[in-house]
Amino acid sequence: MLPLVEKPSRYLGNEKNSVRKNTENIGLHIALAFPDVYEIGMSHFGLQILYHILNEQDPIAAERVYAPGSDLAAHLKSAGLPLSSLETGTPLSGFDIIGFSLLYEMNYTNVLMMLDLAGIPFYASQRDNSHPFIIAGGPCTVNPEPVADFFDAMVIGDGESVVMEMARTWMAWKAGDGRDKITLLKRWAEIEGVYVPSFFQPVYEGPDFKEIQPKIDGYRRVRRAIVADIDKATFPDTPVVAYGRPVHDRLRLEVARGCTRGCRFCQAGMIYRPVRERSVKKLMALTEKSIAATGYEDISLLSLSTGDYGCLSTLMQGLFNCYSSENIALSFPSFRAGTLSPEIMNLVKQVRKTGFTIAPEAGSERLRLVINKNISEQEIFDTVSSAFELGWRLIKFYFMIGLPTETEEDRNAMVDLVKRIRIKLKSEGRRPNINVSIGTFIPKPHVPFQWSPQISLPEANEIISDLKRKLKMPGVEFKWQKPELSILEGLWARGDRRLSRLLETAYRKGCCFDGWSDRFDYRLWEAAILETGIDVDYYTTRNRSMAEPLPWDHIDTGVFKEFLVSEYENALSGTSVSDCRFGDCQGCGVCDFETVQPIFFAPDKTSVPFSENGILSPSSNNEASFEIFYSKTDSARFFGHLEMVNIFTRAIRRAGLKIKFTEGFHPKPKMSFHNPLSVGMESEEESFYITLRESATCGEIISSLNRQLPEGLFITACRVIPANKRPKIEKTATYRVTIFDDVFDDQKITAFHNAPEWTLIRETKKGLKKQINLKEIVRNLESSGPAKLEMCLNATQELSVRPADVIRSIFGFSDTTILRAEFIKEKQKDIPVY
Repeated sequence: MLPLVEKPSRYLGNEKNSVRKNTENIGLHIALAFPDVYEIGMSHFGLQILYHILNEQDPIAAERVYAPGSDLAAHLKSAGLPLSSLETGTPLSGFDIIGFSLLYEMNYTNVLMMLDLAGIPFYASQRDNSHPFIIAGGPCTVNPEPVADFFDAMVIGDGESVVMEMARTWMAWKAGDGRDKITLLKRWAEIEGVYVPSFFQPVYEGPDFKEIQPKIDGYRRVRRAIVADIDKATFPDTPVVAYGRPVHDRLRLEVARGCTRGCRFCQAGMIYRPVRERSVKKLMALTEKSIAATGYEDISLLSLSTGDYGCLSTLMQGLFNCYSSENIALSFPSFRAGTLSPEIMNLVKQVRKTGFTIAPEAGSERLRLVINKNISEQEIFDTVSSAFELGWRLIKFYFMIGLPTETEEDRNAMVDLVKRIRIKLKSEGRRPNINVSIGTFIPKPHVPFQWSPQISLPEANEIISDLKRKLKMPGVEFKWQKPELSILEGLWARGDRRLSRLLETAYRKGCCFDGWSDRFDYRLWEAAILETGIDVDYYTTRNRSMAEPLPWDHIDTGVFKEFLVSEYENALSGTSVSDCRFGDCQGCGVCDFETVQPIFFAPDKTSVPFSENGILSPSSNNEASFEIFYSKTDSARFFGHLEMVNIFTRAIRRAGLKIKFTEGFHPKPKMSFHNPLSVGMESEEESFYITLRESATCGEIISSLNRQLPEGLFITACRVIPANKRPKIEKTATYRVTIFDDVFDDQKITAFHNAPEWTLIRETKKGLKKQINLKEIVRNLESSGPAKLEMCLNATQELSVRPADVIRSIFGFSDTTILRAEFIKEKQKDIPVY
């Protein structure tokens, strides 16, 4: 099926650092499932952490599975084939445990899609011992109730230690009786951070949720699991290197976990407390191992608030010192306004620039006090000026509408702020390039605003329309999230188990990939809501009393409910609260100051890591150029050209070859490839050129690169190229073609040979029609069997016409036949001339 789908490499499962174990001799086979496409899932580092932790254990095999694209999903359904894992192609129904990562409420329909494709019943109550255990983790589980009916168990909080305890418990259960599911679930329920939905029963009175009753003695509340010291926690130093173009295609370092800034709308700031930092020593060691294992050319620092990391300047200086020689860049998209010290500003000048994001959230000082976003207007202006001085050219602002106590005056202040920043930039001689993004405030569980109403759909649409009109000006681009999407996100964020049937109904009607704007269909959701009788306003737009029972009250994140109430009252009075890392403890309840407490590292400027190779010399007397020959066969045929260039570039880094870089602001490796092969094309021999600043022997290059390349890419030969010369080769390209559901008609071959010309019409990128005479391109065309063909093309015109174009034009095959055909480019026998 892979030739028939978009981005087929996302389904190969043989990336660098992926783990493929012999599943016949293991104790536990677990699938880590991400309910979105590969490019999104591979950008989520939490899944990589679990993958690394589990596969470190010999008796455990963890494999990955992502939501298939709609094209592959359709093919699987029509062929009656199950969704399978990437590493070994094991059907999901054949695993012992399937663990879903729940990061976003609008991915819930994708969970059902994946279970459906696997042939696994949706509801936990419908599954028996013949089915895998279905579990889940991630931030959405702090209100597990809307999807609780679908899972056997759910992990609340940090998963590093919990997942291993669950795995060991499962293996012990399996080694014993291994038949009674209830026995295992009771053992899992004893693990801190594990929620077993079937051990709780919700109670309703009319339309109202009244309480959730425990069925098991001593199991009334589930406390969030917390990794007390992330500096001692396992972190992947050999992360899987994704194919294609994942959203975050770089080495990611988690410098800290948690944030105590105390923004009253921010769920992450509440459920990931306290702040726990990693030491510079640990981060530098992780970087050294990870860069060597991945070949990444970019490092990103991860945290809820990277600018607050106590050793940021020491870490940045160390990374620059050690990795600038290899043109490995340090990148991050944003800093919190007010955290740019002169020292940090000087270091940021060296950082790769994309867009700089500032999130004031609210336009007025008054409303920022309400939400505890403790940044002043002056800090916003100063940060914008600093960002432009440091080289950024695009400023992105993020605001929310519908915040508690918001008025039209607050929204006008937002417009006024953007206008004045635009005027300021123009007065400084800078070209304003401002993106303004608007999102509707969504009250989330376990935050001070969890009792607040969400604004209605008509009100949100009206406000966005007004802001769009007022911010229509040169240099300002206005973007917004669909209010329909926000209202549904709010529904699932604060819902209860009565939404289970709505989710199934919506999926059956065709809802899937709802987080994607081009796939989201609100009309289908409206039909599902109408059919199931769900009152959306009950969950979203109504005021809630603080005395009202909440569906998530049995989930204990560590933050006292009294603290949330106090913070809600502070919001209404416009009282700000300081960050406990810089002041007094605010008494939120998370820390016991014995096991769990904030962990910070003081900057030590006397121990900045340093490398003598920190400065890259522009030239070297030892540099040399090479032509490297390689074959591209089997699964490697599914790599696109740019993807393959990326694979080779990182393989060269991992191999330790010192490639030369171009000059300029964004240096690039000195590499060049011959004509790119289209996706699906195999070749017995292709070549590319590289220049090394430190020479190596051809034998060293061949052996070191082959150890780093994926299946299907193989270095066959290498030769030194004289300085400033490239071989000039006049050659043809010969292809062997095999088709699988048709035959090559000899009469059509004869007709082509006898025709004085054969016109192929192609449309250019600009939409223009271009006529090409295939008789000038095709040198030879002959069949070697009913389904086999050999053709020879003029290589100088190979780029203008692909072999598939020739076959389609002459034989009239369908697109499916062409896509499934096997095209192999033969090794050339021409002799290079210098």
